[in-house]
Formats: sequence, structure tokens, C-alpha cells
Amino acid sequence: MDQDLLTYLQSFLTERRVALFDKVLRERTTHFTVAVEDVYQLHNTSAVIRSCESFGVQELHVIEEVNAKRIDREIAMGAQKWVDVSRHNSASSCIKSLREQGYKIVATSPHKDAHRLEEFDVAEKAAIFFGRETEGLSDLVMEEADDFIYIPMVGFTESLNISVSAAITLQHIMTKLKASDVDWKFSEQELFDKKLAWTRKMIKDVARIEQRYLDERV
Repeated sequence: MDQDLLTYLQSFLTERRVALFDKVLRERTTHFTVAVEDVYQLHNTSAVIRSCESFGVQELHVIEEVNAKRIDREIAMGAQKWVDVSRHNSASSCIKSLREQGYKIVATSPHKDAHRLEEFDVAEKAAIFFGRETEGLSDLVMEEADDFIYIPMVGFTESLNISVSAAITLQHIMTKLKASDVDWKFSEQELFDKKLAWTRKMIKDVARIEQRYLDERV
């Protein structure tokens, strides 16, 4: 960790911005991640990014096997700057990557073996999958899932909009996680790496400034 480099670059930011980075990153986690599968409506994916950012989930995986979408910046409200979005061209490649990172695959679906959201065990690292607006999750995701969760409802409506479902789910599991004894926070290395990445995003012509700093150290 080149702390001197970070300190130098942060001198180009306001004290308020530096303090805000510290505060926000202390609440971020990769213990949970989110995956959205071939969501059709652009604003829904963007809204999920915003929910991830709002509730402290650092990473989002977008599966674009059928529908390839750009981020709707107006809906995301700048959240795309602060959430790491990974794109996958198939559900199978996304699942493979997540398993290699130690995540269990959790499908959001009123499956016969599904648990109510409030019963969800937050102890294990988990990737929460949300499906298309009408069809839901693909057969492949359902077959590969290690667990299933659903949001209990008592009205005539049997499903919620994906962005609403994601917001409810993330708010619940993050609140439960932070009340647990699970070690969910970033390591010091992860904090440093993300703080450096965010700082670089805020500085115009940062490559030139960073090179000047490195040249002066020689």
C-alpha cells in the first residue's frame, strides 16, 4: 500500500470528500453481491445499482445473455461511480465466477423450497440473483441455485418489480448482517485499494498528476 501516493492524491480533494470516502467505505461489503439476469427495462438495472450503492453492497453482476443494456445514469443517480459492475454474457459464466470467489448462489423465487426473506442465513457469502421482469430467473439459475428466498406478500399481486424486490431484499439482509457477528467489512488492503480508485476518479488528468508525483520521488 503506497500510503504516500494516496495522501498526495487526496490533497487534490476537499477534506469533506476525503472524510466521506472514509465513512462510506467503512460500511461497504463484498460479503453479499447481487446478480441481475437479462433484465429488459433499462431503468430497472440502473435502479438496482442505486440500491446496491445505498445499502453498501459493493459489487453487482449483470448477465446480458439476451438483453444488453447500458446504464441509465439518470436513474442510477451517479451510483455507477461507486459500485463495481461486472458484465457476463451468460448465466453459466457468471455463476462459475461467483462460485470461484466463494459465493453460494441464492435465487429470489417463490420456489417450493424457498425460505422467507426474514429466515435467510447471513453467515455465508451469498450472491443474490434477480430475474427478468416477466419470466423471472432462467431454468439454469434455478437448477444451479444453492438456496431460494422470497418476499412474503398478502395481497392479490404475486410479484414485485425487480428494483423494488432488490431494494427490500438488500435493506433486510444488510441490516441483519450488520447486527450479526459476521466479519463483513473490507480488509485494510481492500479499503486502501477502493479509496485510491475512488480518489483517482475525482481528479481530472490524474494520470499526469500521478506520473509527476512518481517522477519527483526518483
